[in-house]
Amino acid sequence: MRSRYSAYVLGLAPYLLATWHASTRPAVLNLADEAGTKWLGLEVKRHQQQDELHATVEFVARYRIAGRGQRLHEVSSFVREDGRWYYVDGDVS
Repeated sequence: MRSRYSAYVLGLAPYLLATWHASTRPAVLNLADEAGTKWLGLEVKRHQQQDELHATVEFVARYRIAGRGQRLHEVSSFVREDGRWYYVDGDVS
């Protein structure tokens, strides 16, 4: 999760796509829409590994757009394939 957050901060779309599970990965990730976003921090609230192949991570990412503070609170699902973890999807609250 931390590496994906860092990739958003740095605008590294190729990394984000490479760590996104093929079953839910978008064909293109346009981070230009995020150009006005200033990322302020990541707090991992909890992480839980259900079994060898499935895990969830609850996090809050804080950011600012046009001077207004925002927060993204998500519970993300990950799956492990060939020894690597991939982001599948997330529930935003």
